[in-house]
Amino acid sequence: MSLKSKPHRLILALASTLLLGACATQMTPKASGPVQVKVLAINDFHGNLKPAPGGIRLRGEDPQDPNKLVVVPAGGSEHLHTAVAQLRAQNPNHIFVAAGDLIGGSPLLSALFHDEPTVESLGLMGLDVAAVGNHEFDGGIAELLRKQYGGCHPKEGCKGPTRFKGAKFQYLAASTWDTRTGKTVLPPYYIKSFQGIPMAFIGLTLKGTPEIVTPAGVAGLRFDDEADTVNKLVPELKAKGIEAIALLIHEGGVPTGGPNECPDISGPIVDIVKRLDKAVDFVVSGHTHRAYTCRIDGRLVTSGDKYGTLITEIDVVLDPKTRDVLSTQANNVVVRTDRYAKEPAQTELIAAYEKLAAPLANRVLGRIGATIARDRAPSGASPMGQLVADAQLAASSAPDKGGAVIALMNIGGVRESLNLRPNGEVTYGDVFAVQPFANNLVTMSLTGDQIRRLLEQQFRPAGQGDQILQVSKGFSYSWDAQAPLGSRVVAGSIKLNGQALDPAASYRVTVNSFIASGGDSFRVLTEGKNLLTGVMDVDALEAYIKANPLLQASPLDRVQRLN
Repeated sequence: MSLKSKPHRLILALASTLLLGACATQMTPKASGPVQVKVLAINDFHGNLKPAPGGIRLRGEDPQDPNKLVVVPAGGSEHLHTAVAQLRAQNPNHIFVAAGDLIGGSPLLSALFHDEPTVESLGLMGLDVAAVGNHEFDGGIAELLRKQYGGCHPKEGCKGPTRFKGAKFQYLAASTWDTRTGKTVLPPYYIKSFQGIPMAFIGLTLKGTPEIVTPAGVAGLRFDDEADTVNKLVPELKAKGIEAIALLIHEGGVPTGGPNECPDISGPIVDIVKRLDKAVDFVVSGHTHRAYTCRIDGRLVTSGDKYGTLITEIDVVLDPKTRDVLSTQANNVVVRTDRYAKEPAQTELIAAYEKLAAPLANRVLGRIGATIARDRAPSGASPMGQLVADAQLAASSAPDKGGAVIALMNIGGVRESLNLRPNGEVTYGDVFAVQPFANNLVTMSLTGDQIRRLLEQQFRPAGQGDQILQVSKGFSYSWDAQAPLGSRVVAGSIKLNGQALDPAASYRVTVNSFIASGGDSFRVLTEGKNLLTGVMDVDALEAYIKANPLLQASPLDRVQRLN
């Protein structure tokens, strides 16, 4: 049964939005003294039901070299469930929250079932409330509402071991408006009382979501400024007698230290926090896939890495007289697979979906001779990114497939490395982990000057992070890191097979459908002519691996960085 066949669920969604919030009551005695509350938080889980192959890299793990980064196996819903349960048991006043991107960009085990396993898993471990992230909009608003309220996928029906009942936790979307109704698409905040003291959790995603999501996914929606949205809600919450206010925001920063440090943090979260009403007591952030516990403008700001490798433990003290926050402190706890045992209920859930996914996931496609890493060089080039670009060029170079001579790939769409197994085998599950977004290839005609302008769009203002495109073999250029925005590509350096591009000539260029429609702010691609839609990106990578036995990483000499 599709979402459309459950009008009562949509009515409930609308009703919750009209009420401008959700609420819950902690059934504990009213306080006679300061109330201790434990807030547990995650962000950017991205459907990693099983521990991500890369774990988390930490310093201080090697006694011989404390400054060495060491990979520590961590994460996965089985271990995360146990960590949450143990931390929650320390305080009867608790809440488990998230700062977006729980789904989307997921491994095959979750993505094959439209992330229903992840929604079920997080509900099983007791997640209470979550801000929406940009990836929550990958499938559009109707699909997000289906995740919240349940029902079968409108095209593929019910594929899981049981009928999908929707999230047990509440999604929040304070800054996302339906332009047709003039209402937020989901409640803007959630209220929970601890020994008679209410605390509000406002949830929202970054204002720039339309720039990094396929346009069809956000059609009819408006994303307002983050700080302005929060500040407008503060008087409403205070009118309800609420003084303790937390923000769950899918936007973040980039620090230079360890998971419980905050040296030299930069990025959008810094300005957002400084603009927040002083009534907001602490902030749980995400999006940048980094770990930190900070004090920005006198307020606690946290982030817990990605993929469930960390859980942020925030201890809050509430004043029963003022009903406000007295103090906050945080600790990012590593969800070590050797420390936290597997929760049997999660193991059972995963096994049920693995049984259905196994025939596809375990299909062997070929072999590699060494790990092909996603990690980027200072130039922005990545071995895995270059391999994906090469695969897309191979899939679209034939005249009847597009006649492409260049392929360009956004690094955000390259999610994982291809890690070498003892037998060298690469499975479909491995390939899907690299390319999980189900984008089609699009081949278009661009002039040499449009390609130059496109390359300039890779470079972003300070704090926003450059988005260096991964390029196919035969294409090369240089860029100057000290040159001003708009003129960083070195004149005359853009070459195809050793020949400088002619600004007036036309070239056939292949990209994925996400950036072809202007995603990641690559707007030049919307000017392309004579578009031809090709195969899925994951199918192109599969075919390339099959056609090239014992693949090795190519040299990172296609993109050169100066200064």
